[in-house]
Amino acid sequence: MNILNLSNLSIGYGKTVIAEGLNGELHSGELTCLVGRNGIGKSTLLRTIARFQPALDGTLQIAGHDINTLSRRQLSMLISIVMTARPEVQMMTVREIVALGRSPYTNMWGTLNDKDRSIVCQCIKDVGVEHLAERRISTLSDGECQKVMIAKAMAQETPIIILDEPTAFLDYPSKADTMQLIKNTTQKRANADTAYQTAALLSTHDMDMALRMADRLWVMTSDRRLVCGTLDEVKDILKEERLMP
Repeated sequence: MNILNLSNLSIGYGKTVIAEGLNGELHSGELTCLVGRNGIGKSTLLRTIARFQPALDGTLQIAGHDINTLSRRQLSMLISIVMTARPEVQMMTVREIVALGRSPYTNMWGTLNDKDRSIVCQCIKDVGVEHLAERRISTLSDGECQKVMIAKAMAQETPIIILDEPTAFLDYPSKADTMQLIKNTTQKRANADTAYQTAALLSTHDMDMALRMADRLWVMTSDRRLVCGTLDEVKDILKEERLMP
């Protein structure tokens, strides 16, 4: 099932076009890794998909909806985001951070009901940070913090999770754990009896991890194209771009 579709998408800032004519799809139950050289436009593409900045041309559909027709609340029910940087808050606990993922579904005061609290507890358990639930986020290691932010994204219950370099500052074991957690989450939700399916789009410079973990790859090429497919389908492009380890 296609959850996200890009059609002749142009991305950039103002009148500056970084890449154009981009086409791609995200499939439910899959981890897709976005790869390419530094400065090629990966973060710009993710920011455009998340509507942090407007597309310059083309169309972007999420779950059959044109992204430009969605309210912020509607969009927050379709896309959740995990960034590289640690959250700037200091005093909030892990449980409070994860509970923020329920914001699209709560009232104006952010009141959690029994269902919300149950989802928060389950997501904390799923990422393996139950023992940290009452700890302040500022006291966690980078790897622990990333798990918490993934739990928050899971609690948001969106069909798309976008992750921009989530393993950039982690050691190798933490990178492997984080990538496996994301992959397991997408597969679990695709197989579960839920009202939605989940696809993950993750940008990374760690090609070894991407080649091992990704179901599909989006390759931003040096001539500003987007080539999508399984490893076998994009292997030649990866070699041309000198991205294969």
